[in-house]
Amino acid sequence: MRLGICYTLVSAENKMLTDAAKKQGVELEKIVDGEALLEVTEGAGKREYDVILQRSVSYSRSLYLTYYFERHGTQVISSYNAARICGDKMLCSLELAKAGVPTPRTYVAFAPESARQAASRLGFPLVMKPVMGSWARMVHRINDKDSLDAALESREEMGNPWQKVYYLQEHVNKPGRDIRVFVVGDTAIAGIYRHSTEKSGWITNTGRGGTASKCDITPELSEICLRAVKTVGEGIYGVDLMESGNGLVVHEINHTTEFRNSVAPTGVDIPTKMIEYLVKRAKR
Repeated sequence: MRLGICYTLVSAENKMLTDAAKKQGVELEKIVDGEALLEVTEGAGKREYDVILQRSVSYSRSLYLTYYFERHGTQVISSYNAARICGDKMLCSLELAKAGVPTPRTYVAFAPESARQAASRLGFPLVMKPVMGSWARMVHRINDKDSLDAALESREEMGNPWQKVYYLQEHVNKPGRDIRVFVVGDTAIAGIYRHSTEKSGWITNTGRGGTASKCDITPELSEICLRAVKTVGEGIYGVDLMESGNGLVVHEINHTTEFRNSVAPTGVDIPTKMIEYLVKRAKR
């Protein structure tokens, strides 16, 4: 059994995973994405690993490496298809909606005027996000037309064409918190509330100053999360939800979810659960 972990940097999560593997007598072979050299035309069909846990921070590297390893017969968690969908907010929202999973009302536009039309349909306040990105970077709550015009003008001046894909979403009046649920295989193993603070403002991301507390996994919460991840296939995910006036809504699925701030409040050994799942997949 050969298990690997593909990563960009030695994060707290990756250290926790390596330590958890050692405690179970399992070795995780390290694959540093920045050092990878892929033989595309030579050695085709050669499989080096049974399972790889994909933890790359770089979305582009993650996609290429995952596709490469899968084409050579290795199981990658989470899969290329999952990464492709989860890493693009537009694709993820579309899949959730098509599967009937409750999700915030969302529009995507490719020009400022179309974005303004979307805003008129959604109403203010609304939320504008980059279609690709993490840690709530460039996620803005837009309160009025002037704020929208300023945000659009700023985006239009950026050189990155992805910033000119306008993802606009209804603002959900959540109770100062949202929910992240960790799904491993077919089980929702733990959940946290992510609370906004004076430091984080309206954003609840713990990497931006939000705080975490335990969220019990109710049957309703488990059911909606498992429905959500079914749209991208079995793997390891962090499902982000909000409590709206009409019930729970899923707004994002994370395919390389962070968990460093979630083990203590939940009391669940998340990295060990992940390693156990890797071993289980390798034995299939």
